[in-house]
Amino acid sequence: MSPRSRRAVLLGAATVSAALALTGAVTAQAAAANLSATFAQASVWTGGYGAGYTIANRGDAPATGWTVEFDLPAGTSVSGSWSSVKTQTGQHYKFTNAGFNGTVKPGATANFGFTVAGSGLPAGCTINGLPCAGGGPVTTTPTTPATTTTPTTTTTAPPAGDTVNVSTAAQLQAALANAAPGQAIKLAAGTYRGSFVTTKAGTAAKPITLSGPANAVLINDGPSGDAPDCPAPTAGWDSGYGLWLSGAPYWNLTGFTVQESKKGIVVDNSPHTTIDGVNVHHVDEEAIHFRRSSADSVLKNSTITSTGLVQPGYGEGVYLGSANSNWACHGNSGGVDRGDRIQVLDNHIGPFIAAEPIDVKEGTFNGLIRGNTFDGRGISGENSADSWIDVKGIGYTIENNTGTFSAPGTFANGYETHNTSTSPSFDNGCGNVWRGNKSDLGGVGAYAIKISSVSKCAANPNVVYASNTVTNATSGLTNIPVTP
Repeated sequence: MSPRSRRAVLLGAATVSAALALTGAVTAQAAAANLSATFAQASVWTGGYGAGYTIANRGDAPATGWTVEFDLPAGTSVSGSWSSVKTQTGQHYKFTNAGFNGTVKPGATANFGFTVAGSGLPAGCTINGLPCAGGGPVTTTPTTPATTTTPTTTTTAPPAGDTVNVSTAAQLQAALANAAPGQAIKLAAGTYRGSFVTTKAGTAAKPITLSGPANAVLINDGPSGDAPDCPAPTAGWDSGYGLWLSGAPYWNLTGFTVQESKKGIVVDNSPHTTIDGVNVHHVDEEAIHFRRSSADSVLKNSTITSTGLVQPGYGEGVYLGSANSNWACHGNSGGVDRGDRIQVLDNHIGPFIAAEPIDVKEGTFNGLIRGNTFDGRGISGENSADSWIDVKGIGYTIENNTGTFSAPGTFANGYETHNTSTSPSFDNGCGNVWRGNKSDLGGVGAYAIKISSVSKCAANPNVVYASNTVTNATSGLTNIPVTP
């Protein structure tokens, strides 16, 4: 479900009956939340699938908490979940909001997700005890008796162009090409095939929003045409990217799915981009790439699976910055790709991410990676991909993540640092902090956190706190002294 603009309507406009008019008593609806929960599969693999619910508030008051319940058939079970608190009784599952997503404002949405072992689908869904389709009762409060006057309706429509509803690929392409600050582009459910790119910028006060339900699916069958030396929107060339923001800061991308494209979502020179609750899967290379100094951006509450289908060594789940070998193209900040202060929060990444679930590149600073779930099944080992996160950046905080590994795949350590030499020179792979991470290395990985060099980071050391835990490691928590 996508956020929807609200209209101000005077109470008593269209539903006052003739009987009430005769008696002079008018009953008005008090503001109340009205929640619905919509199920969508994000990806399917042999023996299971990834899915989630989008919770929408179609009422007039904020919801201050939600609980979604459903049943799964025998032989099917929830194997993992995120952005919620799960309880189970037999085949009955209950998901209650996490601390950060319990409040759902009118017109807004919240998301949670889960992985399932088996092929059965949820049945008998309720949200807060009412059917997930929504439309539950709204609390009413009587008003004082009124004189018999003809009720009027006053509707304030949003300014022209504030909301653009699209349902075809051509409409989406036009909306992206003509987007303006403050605009909301809303995708209808359906499949959109084509090249989807924008170079239009929002502002801090008026970001541009592209939103849609999980079954609004963007697919790019490219690439095609003659590519420029460095990737840039070019007439006659289709990059093959599922969605491409280029020189387009202050965008919010919410809810929809990108699949079957060369790359999933590419954010180029577009700082202050927020990606929330999207699904990206079955792409040829990486799923989401913040590139060309797309600093101060956020990726949260999203699901990524099945990357690197054509190029396993370039099949990262999330890619922050660029390898220094590509700074000639992407080093737009003093010759460096400075994707600084990017936050990766509460996402589910894996299984079948062919390269690292997150690759933090050299020359990027002070990011936050928190609350994510990494499923390491399917890491390919190609191009040195053998961990959940490869950290070459500087000053990152990596906390409260949960990682697991089991066959198939190649797995050396949970988290690794590397100290890449660059020009200009940085303390690449130094000054990073790990705390509160839970690691299950499946009896295969050596260390939960492997620091490649202490001496190279003597002036700016990496820190591993004792709050990190590890199970099924062949060597232990870390290869450096632990900080209490």
